[in-house]
Amino acid sequence: MSSVSQMATALATPSVERAVRRPRSGSGVGRLASSDSIDAGAFTPGTVIVDRYRIIGLLGRGGMGEVYRADDLKLGHPVALKFLPKELSGDPSRLERFYAEVRLARQVSHPNVCRVYDVAELDGQHYLTMEYVDGEDLASLLKRIGRLPSDKALEISRHLCAGLAAAHDKGVLHRDLKPSNVMLDGRGRARITDFGLAVAAEEASDGEISGTPAYMAPEQLAGKGASARSDIYSLGLVLYEIYTGRKAFDAVTLEELRRKKESAPRPPSDINREMNPVVERIILRCLENDPRLRPASALQVAAALPGGDPLAAALAAGETPSPEMVAASGEAEGLRPAVAWACLTVVLVGIAAAVWAGPRAQLLERVGAEMPPEVLTARAQELLQQIGFRERPVDEAVGFRIGEEYLRYVRQHDKSPSRWDHLERGGLQFWYRRSPRPLVPRRLFPSSKSGKSVPSYGRLVNIDDPPPDISGMATVFLTPRGDLTGLLVVPPQIEAVKTAPVPPDWNRLLIASGFDPTTLAPVDSQWTPPVYADARAAWQGSLPEEPRLPIRIEAASYRGRPVYFETVAPWTPAERVQRTEVGSGEKIQVVILLLLLATIIAGGALLARRNLRLGRGDRRGATRLALFALSLLSVSWLIGAKHVASADELVLFLAFACLALFESVLLWVLYVALEPLVRRRWPQTIVSWSRLLSAGPGDPLVGRDVLIGCITGTLIETIPRLATVAGPRLGVPPPRPQDVLPPLLLGTRPVIAETVSMLPDAIFFGFGMLLVLFLLRTLLRSEWAAATAFVLLFGIGRVLESDVKLLAIPVTVILLGGIAFVFIRFGLVAGITSLYFDFLSYHFPFTSDTSSWYFGVGLFGVALMAAIAIAAFRISLGARPAFSGVRLDE
Repeated sequence: MSSVSQMATALATPSVERAVRRPRSGSGVGRLASSDSIDAGAFTPGTVIVDRYRIIGLLGRGGMGEVYRADDLKLGHPVALKFLPKELSGDPSRLERFYAEVRLARQVSHPNVCRVYDVAELDGQHYLTMEYVDGEDLASLLKRIGRLPSDKALEISRHLCAGLAAAHDKGVLHRDLKPSNVMLDGRGRARITDFGLAVAAEEASDGEISGTPAYMAPEQLAGKGASARSDIYSLGLVLYEIYTGRKAFDAVTLEELRRKKESAPRPPSDINREMNPVVERIILRCLENDPRLRPASALQVAAALPGGDPLAAALAAGETPSPEMVAASGEAEGLRPAVAWACLTVVLVGIAAAVWAGPRAQLLERVGAEMPPEVLTARAQELLQQIGFRERPVDEAVGFRIGEEYLRYVRQHDKSPSRWDHLERGGLQFWYRRSPRPLVPRRLFPSSKSGKSVPSYGRLVNIDDPPPDISGMATVFLTPRGDLTGLLVVPPQIEAVKTAPVPPDWNRLLIASGFDPTTLAPVDSQWTPPVYADARAAWQGSLPEEPRLPIRIEAASYRGRPVYFETVAPWTPAERVQRTEVGSGEKIQVVILLLLLATIIAGGALLARRNLRLGRGDRRGATRLALFALSLLSVSWLIGAKHVASADELVLFLAFACLALFESVLLWVLYVALEPLVRRRWPQTIVSWSRLLSAGPGDPLVGRDVLIGCITGTLIETIPRLATVAGPRLGVPPPRPQDVLPPLLLGTRPVIAETVSMLPDAIFFGFGMLLVLFLLRTLLRSEWAAATAFVLLFGIGRVLESDVKLLAIPVTVILLGGIAFVFIRFGLVAGITSLYFDFLSYHFPFTSDTSSWYFGVGLFGVALMAAIAIAAFRISLGARPAFSGVRLDE
């Protein structure tokens, strides 16, 4: 029989008749039987039907009808006509299947799929017109020559993947993919034919066995319905025959076939010694018994073939690439050792530069931080005992606070190059609190005057939380060098015995605050104390270190004991006097912010729901990310939060749980909403991210991107420090010194808690920046235009806020431009790493003075950054040796 006749017989043969019902045990496996001669059929050559098609001859006959070759007289090209048998035209089920074939097949238009044109009726007999493929079917070719040459086999494999992907992209399952349903046209191009058993993916039902048993997936043979992965299994069987010339499973009965398909077939390399191991691996993956272990799509199979590009194939097909496909793309090998060593060297040099510039650019070196928190705590306790408060407290808390009001005053009133050299009086403030009851905070977030808490997620004791409203509560404020700046003690609520008060010795507190009492002039008191007092006092003078600055000291006592003491400088705000008036502009900003937040949450939820409904959302990745963030927040809270041995601990836990769960769920929703958009339009930015979520941090590409992020994060923080150092040398006022994160000065637990909590912060910021860049890229249709807009969008406010434009402009361009470049060129993992390194470098107190009490904290930060960089360096090498002839794992 000719090859064309074989094609026609394959088109017309009723595969569903052979397998639509469950065969009884022991029945033979159905096969296509053909004859070497076919009669003329119902139409003789030369017959013209419906004044359009001239019959050339009968191509094949089967249970589902006859197939003729004909010429389309209107369009002038050959077609194939498939007629449903007359005796079956009246069968509604057969007729419905016939129309279903047409409806489904017409949806698929691809060079590797045989096209179906139309359906019509002639004298009560239905027929369809389809593309005529003049060639040979794959089954007869394999029977004639055996396995295909490697290069031709690879070409045909890609054709089959592309055609099957086109069908799946339209939601169509073939369900009967086999060599006899694959045609090779005159140019050697593979074409998938016969969608007679095809169904829409959502219509595939359990309990139905449809297809040719020898090419069915195990779940189809078990009556569990078909899916895209069932077609992938059939594709694997076809590829097995292409590369070996043999079937993967030979069986006489259906039960024997089922049993054999429960295990893996004989490795193709046992049959074909020249088998490419990459091809063998993907074929065996397609033939996994568990559908979940097979490739998720035909494009993933194409991507795994030698020379495959999953992203290009998916994007060219108009498909949203799956997370697995994105992870499969990109570079597979590690960095060359020379490049990896160069990157590591840049990171280590950048860390060294940050350590060198740190003392010259950070606030901590300018405030005279000579005493550690333990010494300052003892100093505060001693002061309280000296003024008569000797009761043993039940609970205590300490902390540091950045003097924002003082720094703002210096910036506004001093333009000299040395304006930040001496900030001892107000740049940083230490506070000590004691209470006769457990200090249980009440707020989720600290007030603006309390500064950042440790950690950010949970309730922490601050200057005013819990409020000082319990008799016996005391708060002492000191400069980092131990000078008293403030005192507040809550007097007794009930007076037991009224006695004549003895005036307190104010000189003791004046000396403790660093003033010479003889240089101060007593004046009338103007500032009322925030607690009840029966006597007040006030003095006026100037700062010892800055005689040109006036100073006022207010004090009050109750029954002879000081309950209030405060140094009032020009920068000290009168917080209880200032009226809190919300202007119309601020109201509008608050409304806009709330509307924006509501829109993000509602829009993200709707978009996430749509992505999940369409099967685009990466639930697995979103869940892993949310659980990772939740675990980090939990560790940070458990280690660093304020815990109390009472029922209040339940309240503290619930407060943390509400906030942490809200942020984790919000991250899950936003990830499901946004990640598919990035994956479809800008997948290159999340290749290493997809690998990180799917396989962990051991992938060389993940190591490379983390190493690049280490470089960027170090440089974008070192450059501003160098600019701060260079300011005085250029004769311009230097920018404000970089703040240290106060909790990092309070001991091991806060250091660990804050270091852990910085990572989810970096993840949130990283996704936010990627979203902005994605929207700008979509709007401007250019990556570098998006980067420029990104720098302008976030840099204008930074530049306008600065009073040193000469330094602010280049530093801002370098800082934001570097972040944008890393996100665009290397993706999300590198961007998040750069932000995390930026946080570490910015907040940790670096110093080269080994005698400094915070040297160990800075050393921990340096060691952590170096350890991350070295680990990334090792991972980025992959299987390459770090040195010539030496492997890292030996």
